[in-house]
Amino acid sequence: MSGSARSHAIDLRSDTVTRHSAAMRAAMAEAEVGDDVFGEDPTINRLQERVAELLGCEAALLVPSGTMANQIAINIHTRPGDEILVGRGAHNWLFETGGAGAISGVQPCLVGDDGRFTGDDVRAQFKADDHHRPPSRLVSVENTHNFGGGRVWQRDALDGVLEAAGALGLATHLDGARLWNAAVATGASEAELAAGFDTVAVCLSKGLGAPVGSLLCGSAALVGDAHRVRKRLGGGMRQAGILAAAGLVALDNRARLAEDHANARYLAEALAELPGLSVEVDTVDTNIVMVDVAADGAAALAARAGERGLRFAALGPARVRLVTHLDVDRAACERAVGIFRELVAV
Repeated sequence: MSGSARSHAIDLRSDTVTRHSAAMRAAMAEAEVGDDVFGEDPTINRLQERVAELLGCEAALLVPSGTMANQIAINIHTRPGDEILVGRGAHNWLFETGGAGAISGVQPCLVGDDGRFTGDDVRAQFKADDHHRPPSRLVSVENTHNFGGGRVWQRDALDGVLEAAGALGLATHLDGARLWNAAVATGASEAELAAGFDTVAVCLSKGLGAPVGSLLCGSAALVGDAHRVRKRLGGGMRQAGILAAAGLVALDNRARLAEDHANARYLAEALAELPGLSVEVDTVDTNIVMVDVAADGAAALAARAGERGLRFAALGPARVRLVTHLDVDRAACERAVGIFRELVAV
């Protein structure tokens, strides 16, 4: 990519590439801080209290990343040799470097097709506690589901999974890294979407634009257990109120995620009209667009687009992913469509 193209690049690889705003930088500079390992950072405490309230939980714990939040949740709900039921393509199965096995000594059992599944799926895969098989201990749901194209779980589906888990004595975890997107897309509150789960993880550094940080939420007792595991994993932070301050600013701007969703829908509808590209427009619930291309053509298409200043991820031999976010406005999306039009015309 030339220097000029790089300076004007349209980066649709992920909503993790967002850059924090001037308002966030100012809040970080002015943040009141203390030693969070001792629970003495007032800005972190405010962030934890606010997120717990938003999710309808008793307590919340700030951790460096969504991966750590998910892995702590798995650890406090299970013991070595257990099994967790998790949606196919879920982040805590596919993108956390085998953490469930390495850290907690548990194995996944994949359920569903696009990351979503049903109560019947849970019942079908449940393994009772006997000495022949790994006992099922935890059900993990990802909402929205990244590899499923940012799909949102419907409340009745969540209720079915939670009902089955409760009847079988299984703990439940919600990987809500993009739960803010799900709330904006459905009009439901974050608390409504989190209701019934034992633990919930949310991320501040994707579409909300904070530079770093996730939170694990649940009962006071479970968050107390999580605090111990965070320390064990090296996630204890000191004067990290400068990070929490950015998170507080981010939470005030959750409603703007609707712009990302509208831009994603624009991209999906426009790209679906181009030859050689296939997009299931009706599956674009939030800010992620999956585009199917010619067999074995994804990597080459991404490389050619990069030369023109458009960046996106190849997820397989014939699929690419576009993710809209606060640093990509409608004009940038229009330019992206123009680049795609040039690429498919070659």
